Amino acid sequence: MEIGKQSKARKTTPPASLTTTTTVNALDDGCLMHIFSFLSPIPDRYNTALVCHRWRYLACHPRLWLRVEPSIKGSGEPGVFPSLEDAISAARPGDTILIAAARNHVACNIQIKKPLCLVGGGDLPDDTVLTCSRGSESALEFLSTCKVVNLTVRAELGCCFLHRSGRLIIEGCVLQCEENPLDYLSYPIMSTAKSSCDAFASTLKGAPDSVTVARTRIEGGAKAVWTSGSLVLQSVRAIYARKSIFFWFEVGEMVAA
Repeated sequence: MEIGKQSKARKTTPPASLTTTTTVNALDDGCLMHIFSFLSPIPDRYNTALVCHRWRYLACHPRLWLRVEPSIKGSGEPGVFPSLEDAISAARPGDTILIAAARNHVACNIQIKKPLCLVGGGDLPDDTVLTCSRGSESALEFLSTCKVVNLTVRAELGCCFLHRSGRLIIEGCVLQCEENPLDYLSYPIMSTAKSSCDAFASTLKGAPDSVTVARTRIEGGAKAVWTSGSLVLQSVRAIYARKSIFFWFEVGEMVAA
């Protein structure tokens, strides 16, 4: 019996190698990148990229998401594109596009027909600016479910976002319509989507068409939102800061009382 007790005691004693503490940074790049691939692009993988230079490189690797880098035009690096339009054309449904912090991104009448996530690569939305020149109807036109995060979009005339269909989520952005004599024709957000009265059709289509705005600064234009379909503005909340106003609201189907 004594021998059995000693044998059992030896089995429950952990090896010395297992008691040594190891940090996550001791893992090689391939292992870390594999771990990052399980994180949701927003906010987890985006926040991971802010930890250090190594984690930013791995978290922003083309294997995990596409990048827009106008400054390295013609580099031939896989997953890196000189313009947002090129990146959207090459993206697959469900991809995330990281747009480098810069003020020279051009976005004019770019249609998005597949579910994508667009993320500004700067610390603040003002660091990554998409500019829509005069004569364009919109900077981005959405015909699918998409999410836009941490971006500034400026429209000289027209609208920043044109929502045709799908569920559009705008979070932590700045939408600006520049002041001009035709300011009454400008709207930061325009929606032409129409809600479906047929419950069966709505089920087949998936999530109902809607626009969700959170923690977003809106400047200029006749109104923050203009709708020509059957969706309506609802659940509006605003917080006044020292030099700006931040909005939270929904644009969706009218809820019966």
